[in-house]
Amino acid sequence: MNKKSSPSTRRWRGVAIATAAVAVLSAGIATANASTGSAPAGNASTGSGHRGGVAAAKNPTGGATGVKGLVNAADAFLATLTDDQKADVVREFSEDNATAWSNLPCGATCRVGIELGTLSDDQLTAAKAVLAAATGTGTGSGFDQISDILAADDNLATQGSSGGGGGTPPSADPSAAPSGAPTGTPPSGDPGAGAGGGGGGYGSGLYYLAFLGTPSATGTWQLHFGGHHLAVNLTYANGRVAGTTPFFIGVEPTSFTDDDGATVEALAAQSDAIAALAGSLSAKQKTAATLSASFSDVLLGPDEDGQFPATKEGIAVKSLSAKQKKLVMDAIKPWVSVADDATAAQLLTAYQKDLDRTFVGISGTTDYDTQGDYLRIDGPGVWIEFVCQNGVVYSGQIHYHTVYRDHTRDYGGEFAF
Repeated sequence: MNKKSSPSTRRWRGVAIATAAVAVLSAGIATANASTGSAPAGNASTGSGHRGGVAAAKNPTGGATGVKGLVNAADAFLATLTDDQKADVVREFSEDNATAWSNLPCGATCRVGIELGTLSDDQLTAAKAVLAAATGTGTGSGFDQISDILAADDNLATQGSSGGGGGTPPSADPSAAPSGAPTGTPPSGDPGAGAGGGGGGYGSGLYYLAFLGTPSATGTWQLHFGGHHLAVNLTYANGRVAGTTPFFIGVEPTSFTDDDGATVEALAAQSDAIAALAGSLSAKQKTAATLSASFSDVLLGPDEDGQFPATKEGIAVKSLSAKQKKLVMDAIKPWVSVADDATAAQLLTAYQKDLDRTFVGISGTTDYDTQGDYLRIDGPGVWIEFVCQNGVVYSGQIHYHTVYRDHTRDYGGEFAF
């Protein structure tokens, strides 16, 4: 039997958030504004059940919706902090700070913000309300998926401490770089240092939350959140969502059973949609889609900002059947759904309009159970990568790395790379 996680590493699953926080929809990229209307009633997600559910509490958004509601939740979180903690959270919206994210368990050596493991239960509740207000409400996406990824990292902390996974936790990227594509800078310090950490630097206490710029319904700022296998970058400008990328998500193992006996599959929506799309391709289409390079990780991971290939490769979506085109959109949706529901819908509309200028590329097999199995979706805006890697802690299994970027909207288009 697996050794149970310590209270500090289980804190994410053990602290509930306000009901209304999950119901909030932030502003959409094209049309939504900083509304001050009431949040819709009866629209609160209860999550997938294995993280303790959602408690009824006062609305941290102050009854407002859109970016105004998110700003209210951010202000409520800041009000729980000391001055020193606030200085950790509120940072300059600079290129250096915005690009300080990684897929590695490298703690504060590669990230900015406040470490979740240092927060009290009340402070963590308020932090979770901010994330819930900013992200999607669907089961298996948005806030629910973020919670699953943190739960998976708590599981890795348990396995890394007990040796149950059979592998050695990494101090750097566990696999060789794909065709000249590094995935980030290895940590220079102990990734496990700090409260809330577990074996090998894993655990939900080792995730960091920052506001780059002051949360506002008029200015420009970014919600910056992440840790091992997660980077959320949501950018706001003048009361609207200006960008929802880069968004990195990964998971190891792809499925596990939590302490309550529930099955957790943090990237089920992504992996199922990718498999359905690839499985629809005929042998001739697979040949056309096959990329010239092979991949052991995503091409546009951390420290690869703006490095989109100059030429699109793979099979043109305009050559696919109507059913296959729908599968492409179905494959895009799970990543886009990190954003609030209104913004996600608007982005999907934009990507749909660009579909005939979008390409799908593959490498490896289309079983998505072997190191190097890879799929890419590359359009005028959307960029999505999905790759299988050998396990690190669960050394006999594969795990997933994925990234969603946008050619023009990364970091709200605030930086030129």
